[in-house]
Amino acid sequence: MIPRAVLCPSPPLLARELSGRAVVLPELRDACAAAVTQLLGAGCEVLVVVGGGAATATWDPDDRLDLSAYAPPLAQLKPWAPSASKPGLPLALGLGAMLLDSAGYAGPRLLQAVGESEPPDACLRLGATLAGAAARTGLLVVGDGSARRARTAPGHLDERAAPFDEVVRHAVLDGDMAALAAIDPVLAAELMATGRAAWQVLAGALGAGQDGTRPSAEVLYADDPFGVAYLVAVLDSA
Repeated sequence: MIPRAVLCPSPPLLARELSGRAVVLPELRDACAAAVTQLLGAGCEVLVVVGGGAATATWDPDDRLDLSAYAPPLAQLKPWAPSASKPGLPLALGLGAMLLDSAGYAGPRLLQAVGESEPPDACLRLGATLAGAAARTGLLVVGDGSARRARTAPGHLDERAAPFDEVVRHAVLDGDMAALAAIDPVLAAELMATGRAAWQVLAGALGAGQDGTRPSAEVLYADDPFGVAYLVAVLDSA
């Protein structure tokens, strides 16, 4: 079962090594840290990090993000510089692993990438499988909302972005897993919402509302500082 799940976004600047001495996104960082601290407090036997990747695959729990891909000088540092024959984690998984490390978590973890083009049904099935990883499994779901909320956003302005993100925020706040399961993957891709597949894995893990029950939820952060929607939330099973 999933007693608790948390959602965090995946901006590279969550990694302090990339921002140097500058204080970047302090409110977002604090919200992510608070969410992960709550996840650790749920007494789970294993924590599963779910995030988008090029393909659906399970990664080595000892792998970490290759920060040198974002700041080449960091290639001289460890553990952020994997060997040439072993690539670093996908961004979302790597940041999830980093958040667990920063919170002091040293217990069992599973790193599960989900292909960003994976259809909803496959995401839901994967979530149902992950829910059975242990008697008490915690989920850290990492991914962004739309990246087209402003003219300066990575994908420039799309008027559909804000309504899309509001649907996602309300679905999470209401514990409406059926609404998450119903997100249109084509629209999500057009809006560059990299979290879509991971959110639908979450919906599958929590049953997508099949038995009529909904998790309670608290949104700790919802904003778009770079024209990209970032959502941090904690969900507890009823």
